Amino acid sequence: MNRLTHADLLQLKRWNTPTIYNGWEQITARDPAADGFNLEETHDFMPQMGPMVGYAVTVVIEPSNKAHRETNPSAGSDYRRYVASIPGPKIVCVQDLDKPRVIGSFWGEVNSNTHRALGCVGAIVDGAIRDVDEMTNAGFKALARRLCVGHAHVHPVRWNCEVEIFGRTIAPGDLIHADKHGFLVIAPDEQERILEAARFMDANECETVIPAARGAAGLSSDELLDRLSEAGRQFGDNTRRKFSKEGEW
Repeated sequence: MNRLTHADLLQLKRWNTPTIYNGWEQITARDPAADGFNLEETHDFMPQMGPMVGYAVTVVIEPSNKAHRETNPSAGSDYRRYVASIPGPKIVCVQDLDKPRVIGSFWGEVNSNTHRALGCVGAIVDGAIRDVDEMTNAGFKALARRLCVGHAHVHPVRWNCEVEIFGRTIAPGDLIHADKHGFLVIAPDEQERILEAARFMDANECETVIPAARGAAGLSSDELLDRLSEAGRQFGDNTRRKFSKEGEW
């Protein structure tokens, strides 16, 4: 798989996650009503930072179980070596085995600065985070289940594996787009086409259905309904012409 260029990733970051979804649903072979995005509620604790885009690196934790530190004391350094080996930008996707009784955080001021140095732009944590202001100051964004005070016995259990986060399976190398709405998981075979698809669908809306609605001043109800119907028809025609076959352009 060819990774997207840094310029392409910056362009993807210009749009919110629902806009990227609008393009993704045109090119995916998956069910756009159920696949690809989080199925459980997430919380964006740094919405002012806007969207984040990066490739998934994965880790599993279990802060309630202190045995992990005893049985694998080198796991921390081994995990960091794995993260460092992957080209950035990266988003750390963390499965917390303590869910739903989350008691400790893998994330705080130290780990956010450490992972920022390793090329990570943020994390999606199916558990808790802490030190929100310090994480923000480090330029490290996080979506998580909640906040907490302590780190408990947090230690990497396993990494570079599939994880399940907020009801969605994420594999290493998946492209993630995330913001205050949630996150979208873009599989490797969809990544090459996602930017153009999102760009097209955004322009399609801006050229048809949105101006039809915003230019409604002074129209009668019948004229407005006709205008909206025509714009919707044009929007659909444009979409069908662009994406003539499922998954093909």
